Amino acid sequence: MANLKRWAAAVAVACLLATTAVAEEIPRAKPEAVGLSAERLAKVTAAVTKMVADGKAAGAITVVARRGRIAHFETYGQRDRDAKQPMTDDTIMRFYSMSKPITTVAAMVLYDAGRLRLDEPVETYVPELRGLKVYHAEAPAAAKRKVTVRDLMRHTSGFTYGLFGNTPVDQMYKRERIVGSRDLTAMVEKLGRLPLMHQPGTRWHYSVSTDVLGCVVERVSGKRLDAFFRERIFEPLDMRDTAFFVPEAKVDRFASCYQRGPKGLTVKEPYHANRYLKPPTFLSGGGGLVSTARDYMRFCQMLVRGGDLFGVRVLEAETVAMMTRNQLPDGVHWGGRNGFGLGFSVQRRDDGASAHAGEYGWGGAASTHFWISPKDDLAVVALSQVMPFTPQLQKAVKPLVYEALVE
Repeated sequence: MANLKRWAAAVAVACLLATTAVAEEIPRAKPEAVGLSAERLAKVTAAVTKMVADGKAAGAITVVARRGRIAHFETYGQRDRDAKQPMTDDTIMRFYSMSKPITTVAAMVLYDAGRLRLDEPVETYVPELRGLKVYHAEAPAAAKRKVTVRDLMRHTSGFTYGLFGNTPVDQMYKRERIVGSRDLTAMVEKLGRLPLMHQPGTRWHYSVSTDVLGCVVERVSGKRLDAFFRERIFEPLDMRDTAFFVPEAKVDRFASCYQRGPKGLTVKEPYHANRYLKPPTFLSGGGGLVSTARDYMRFCQMLVRGGDLFGVRVLEAETVAMMTRNQLPDGVHWGGRNGFGLGFSVQRRDDGASAHAGEYGWGGAASTHFWISPKDDLAVVALSQVMPFTPQLQKAVKPLVYEALVE
């Protein structure tokens, strides 16, 4: 009966979303009106301005929202230094792994509809992954249990990336060009022939799990991932600039990406000549999206408000609550002592101005960041375009934002 009610509710929501999009902008407010100190928030502006002036980033954007209103939205520096194009509110950036929470929300839309079960083996939905074994130096060993959908969402699947390590399994991923696969089907076909790095559920290990989850979304929904995102998340939330590529009409708003080196920042990927200028065949739910600060804050506010933005519901409130609680098994952590929910890191304890208990969020390879603190009714988006990944922007901004809380 509960599943029937959930299915009926999901059908009703789907019908509403098919004809409704959120056109209302998130309102602006003076910091004091939402319990923030304007004087202390000004320190955020000063810190990021200095970071850009010191050549640590070509440009940046910071957005702080509390109690459903934006109290700080600042742009810094340039989105392209050679062309002397300033960073603007609507600059489009590479979000890389900040795509992962969006893919997980898409899967949870199907969960709310009763079409996806979290503890079901992934092979139920993606038969190419049937019979996965675990790496052993002598011969692959049998898995003690199957990889589940929940494992994909919390990175306990046993998959890897093949990018950040050099284990025997990472080497296999590199040889097979897992990340460079033609499309999602080609990727899971290759993964089905390779061993897992570890037994499912026993370790947190960053991986292509969310890309596999994107394949699950496609198989269950019967739609391409970009179409499902557009119909069930982007259009309902009016995330108008979020996609897997930048259309020609928007290229002049796309930021260049820079890389750090001994001589400072150099251009890694100019805005006018890169792979994001045409639709990809590999729809990477793990790292393929471009977006804007405005769009991503709308996504954040949907989560802050328990799955609803301005009366348009994307997820059930209890689903968001479950996603944003630690989901790792006993004895499993990431980053030493942190938890992980379904698609987000979860802070398990207070750490002063560095982090608040219950805070959740994630980042992207080009040094983009977001975090949400439910107990403070606070959401922050901090963006730059610098590779390899550096937490410098988040480390500069986060303590100053928390110190700006006055009530």
